[in-house]
Amino acid sequence: MIEGTNKYQSRRDFVRRAGKLIVAVPLVIIPVALAKKTSAAGYVWQIDPFKCTQCGQCKTNCVLTPSASKCIHAFRMCGYCDLCGGYLRQGVKTISTGAENQLCPTGAITRKFVEEPYFEYTFNEDLCDGCAKCVKGCADFGNGSLYMQIRHDRCVNCNQCSIARTCPSNAIIRVPVNEEYILKDKR
Repeated sequence: MIEGTNKYQSRRDFVRRAGKLIVAVPLVIIPVALAKKTSAAGYVWQIDPFKCTQCGQCKTNCVLTPSASKCIHAFRMCGYCDLCGGYLRQGVKTISTGAENQLCPTGAITRKFVEEPYFEYTFNEDLCDGCAKCVKGCADFGNGSLYMQIRHDRCVNCNQCSIARTCPSNAIIRVPVNEEYILKDKR
């Protein structure tokens, strides 16, 4: 080594710089690797309708108003009942389409006569607030053709879904984006 010139480093300077590099690299690489591992990209939230207990947490805990969780109707399972437990409140005096007889607080369900004694029930997702009252009514007094599902086109895909954190039945799971909805159908 030639003294007085900066052409060559001393071993001490080399070790000092290498030590700083050895300490700094993991501080940068580890958070980047963890961020990739927990990234929401490529995954969506989904409700398993067979675990859901219709608790109403989807409405109150979603960061969106109204909730990204909506009532879905499995038409193939539906009995097209005259006395639909998801449409009519329990204990109504008359079977009619009057708002006072409907279970849905937002009027998101419409009832259309098909033929005696069958009615078709359709849902306006824009009005549905995710309260799950109709789903609970259908599960308690019907055949369970109504169920809750997080609509992927509405969900903002929060990395820590507030509904999933508070779901008492652990029905909300994260699945790959290319995986289809878990459908409730006759089994």
